Amino acid sequence: MADKILVFYGSYRSDRMGIRLADYVVSMLTARGAAAELVDAQAVGLPMLDRMYKEYPKGTAPAAMEALAEKIRAADAFIFITGEYNWGPQPGLKNLTDHFLEEWFWRPAAVASYSAGRFSGVRSGSIWHQILSEMGMVVVSSTLAVGPISQTLDSEGHATGAPGAALDKSFGRFADDLAWWTEATREQRARKAPPY
Repeated sequence: MADKILVFYGSYRSDRMGIRLADYVVSMLTARGAAAELVDAQAVGLPMLDRMYKEYPKGTAPAAMEALAEKIRAADAFIFITGEYNWGPQPGLKNLTDHFLEEWFWRPAAVASYSAGRFSGVRSGSIWHQILSEMGMVVVSSTLAVGPISQTLDSEGHATGAPGAALDKSFGRFADDLAWWTEATREQRARKAPPY
């Protein structure tokens, strides 16, 4: 059975470099046999958080929110692709994530960060570890950090040059870590109901 993995990306900027990393991750996961799907916060288009999904009476949530809640509940694992804005997470991705809570519970998540510079978005990536853990996910220790992104991935999301080769090399461990936790959490949920 193929792991269902949602890959979340949240930049709303007109020249979005991080989409290269999102496309790369989806492609690499698919090549490994996973059922990977990109969830682009800009395309989903949720409003700024007013009401969480769970705060709507059943059947009254906006269609895009309802569809995404269903995808999240059906997923085995998640990957969050994050840029870094002033040492922090992108507001578009954080806003999308905050619309949900229980839907995330008891599944693993991994973080891949990027930036135009040499710090590769690692400060934002570190913040996401705390956020996702608080939201009920098991956050794997392996991460991807890509920077400068324009020298690592081309416009089609293909690895290029020495930085791209380094990314390809590190992707295996990142994906293996997530796959191990995906199997572990799926089997545990089947064996025993979560405590809440």
